[in-house]
Amino acid sequence: MARGILIFLCVSIGLGGLAWLNRVDLILSVVKWRTYQQEIAPHREVAWQQGPDQASKLPSERPPNIIYILADDLGYNDISTFGGGVADGQVQTPGIDALAAEGAVFEQSYAGNATCAPSRAMILTGRYPTRTGFEFTPTPTGMLPVVGLVNETMDSGLPPNARPEIEVEGLPFQDQGLPSSELTIAEVLKEQGYYTAHIGKWHLGTSPGFRATDQGFDDSLLMSSGLFLPEDDPNVVNAKLDFDPIDKFLWVGMRYAAAFNSGSTDSFEPGGYLTDYWTDEAVKVIENNRHRPFFLYLAHWGVHTPLQATKEDYEAVGDIKPHRLRVYAAMVRALDRSVGRINQKLVDLGLAENTIVMFSSDNGGPGYLGLPDINEPYRGWKLTFYEGGVRVPAFVKWPDQIKPGTRIQTPVTHVDVLPTLAAAAGATLPEGLEIDGVNIMPLAKGTDPEFWPRENLFWQSGPYQVVRHNDWKLQAQKNLNTYRLYNLAEDPTEQIDLSTQSPLILAKLKGILADHLAQGKGPLYPHQVEMTVAVDKTRAERFEEGDEYIRWPN
Repeated sequence: MARGILIFLCVSIGLGGLAWLNRVDLILSVVKWRTYQQEIAPHREVAWQQGPDQASKLPSERPPNIIYILADDLGYNDISTFGGGVADGQVQTPGIDALAAEGAVFEQSYAGNATCAPSRAMILTGRYPTRTGFEFTPTPTGMLPVVGLVNETMDSGLPPNARPEIEVEGLPFQDQGLPSSELTIAEVLKEQGYYTAHIGKWHLGTSPGFRATDQGFDDSLLMSSGLFLPEDDPNVVNAKLDFDPIDKFLWVGMRYAAAFNSGSTDSFEPGGYLTDYWTDEAVKVIENNRHRPFFLYLAHWGVHTPLQATKEDYEAVGDIKPHRLRVYAAMVRALDRSVGRINQKLVDLGLAENTIVMFSSDNGGPGYLGLPDINEPYRGWKLTFYEGGVRVPAFVKWPDQIKPGTRIQTPVTHVDVLPTLAAAAGATLPEGLEIDGVNIMPLAKGTDPEFWPRENLFWQSGPYQVVRHNDWKLQAQKNLNTYRLYNLAEDPTEQIDLSTQSPLILAKLKGILADHLAQGKGPLYPHQVEMTVAVDKTRAERFEEGDEYIRWPN
């Protein structure tokens, strides 16, 4: 009897120990099981609204059509316009390069934030988080605890993530959205008689009131999950990142799914590799509405993880090493093809001359890809406010108004999109509406080359706050009690901290930042974690004592 009890205890302890050792795999299995409880319907055609069969005016006599193309997590050095290109230039971006060459390139262009959703809110509203309260990227329920647990089991050498000093329960994921009281560029243009369409990522809330169709868009084809193709699709090449806890969550927490005009409550399978599918549908929007002014917001998921490419693109980029870089290069190729196809469709339909096409990325490339060159020459990654995290491409093409080959050094940012497009469409913004952005179209046209009224740009994510004042940039990491000051005119890659050498400038920028934040309304919901991110190493490299890091609140 005693021997039986002893054997039972030993087996129980052994199984318990095994379960503890494999707790991450068990938890990820549970997440995957829950993910696959969602029913995804077979693919179906999307019923886009149809414009008039004939135009009442020539294209040149109408307000300009507007297409805003936003990439996701695209590295500054991934675009060959800037002399780079993936894999030391082996993969060029001719479609994006042509758009840039045919219009204006803003060579000091910034994302609104170093992560996706706040940037998207700033693009649509022209307002900083101090006004909207939309400060942090919404994360699916359970994601942060699971990612945190996976992170704890990895021997990266990084200091552990931190929790905010005061823990406050946040809103449910579906309610973490841009308030419907905010005025979006879609609402502005719709009031001007534009047909408005959204395709792709939204990330600004999924409950009624937050959806794209509640924020000024007539139609919305939503990315309701995040796989580019099913993991076992015969035409897909996958690259999993064993060193990245976020990647581990994405592979078990996402499906291959889209939804049309319904939030994510009526999901169906997309019609092909996601980047190509969004482009196919964008072409249909252009064709359906070629006889009336339209605004198309094409928010690509590429080149965000999970890394998935078609076999055709994977073979086309050549024998690039390592495998994850080759898959990433193939994804950039697909994104570039999308831009080229849209530009060509405008030409084919005779719409190119009076169509504004803008291209950007929501933030810089992430270090968790394990690819060290994607943001060269700048330091830092997505999830940092170093230049590598917030320097993004900004190209605008409008053949009727902008000379090809225009290059502009004036700093611009995502909050400038709404006032720029509103002015181009001849719209008047409501009196009393406080907009932080400015109309940058005069810069692109060369009609206002000398006068520029703005000295300050701001970024914030909880206690991590930044101001650029003319060429000076202050990074305030209040959760680490560090202040770093850089002169971007002399040191654009932020190598030399001048905070101790220039105390008067440091004090001035602290004051400017404090004044800006004092006007803020506070975040709509609190941040739940402060993630440790290495500044100069990718997630694939081991962090060593003395390496610089930040803590990213979200």
